[in-house]
Amino acid sequence: MTTTASPSLPGNRVPEVTVEFWLIKLMAVTMGETAADYLAVNLGFGLTVTSIVMTCVLIAALWFQFAHKRYVPTVYWTAVVLISIVGTLVTDNLVDNFGVALQTTAIWFTLALGTTFALWYAAERTLSIHSIVTVRREAFYWLAILFTFALGTAAGDLVAEVFALGYLTTGILFAAIIAVIAVAYYVFRMDAVLAFWLAYIFTRPLGASFGDLLSQPVEYGGLGFGTILTSFIFLAAIIALVCHLMLKQDPDPAALRGERN
Repeated sequence: MTTTASPSLPGNRVPEVTVEFWLIKLMAVTMGETAADYLAVNLGFGLTVTSIVMTCVLIAALWFQFAHKRYVPTVYWTAVVLISIVGTLVTDNLVDNFGVALQTTAIWFTLALGTTFALWYAAERTLSIHSIVTVRREAFYWLAILFTFALGTAAGDLVAEVFALGYLTTGILFAAIIAVIAVAYYVFRMDAVLAFWLAYIFTRPLGASFGDLLSQPVEYGGLGFGTILTSFIFLAAIIALVCHLMLKQDPDPAALRGERN
């Protein structure tokens, strides 16, 4: 869904919510699922080493994101892909290394996300992504994003594996939930901020389910494409869409003023 009712403020550090936004986000979360498996399992790094390395890379990417103080497609979407991978690894570590049940993990991250939203609203009186114009608001934004990815991973695995619905059925289930949210927004005028965050949360398990469906072996309910091929397909699609966004992006007003001077 797109949200055009509240135009972004000048200097907003995150993109407008468009069709391209949701496409890239969905592919980013799908790649986050498969890339995490590829690094930890196929390359043999293991969850601990992979988590440490990818967290360090994410911190570097977020440093660049905060330093720009405006939306730059390549920088922003690089951070999204990396935080998707790290969010997946956080849940995988809790479940596989520390033995925390998926049900418990899902509850923890639901509470963590709810607490983040509560603190964000208490400090800023808004949860709108159309006004991410300060460091504090952006910090709340990225923390919420991390928890949505970790929660989505736990929820997707819980439904697909523990509830034994399988990857395809799980993907269809979460797609149906998103469709209901879209109808509530467009037809019944659900609050735009609430609709956005609900859709953002549920696109994570949707993408993860289809990522597992494509990459997992046939004997485990997947299509057997493997994590390498699946990851590179979605990475190529993300790069193509980001390039498209860069071509259609308006020039930075500050940069234009500098050129005139």
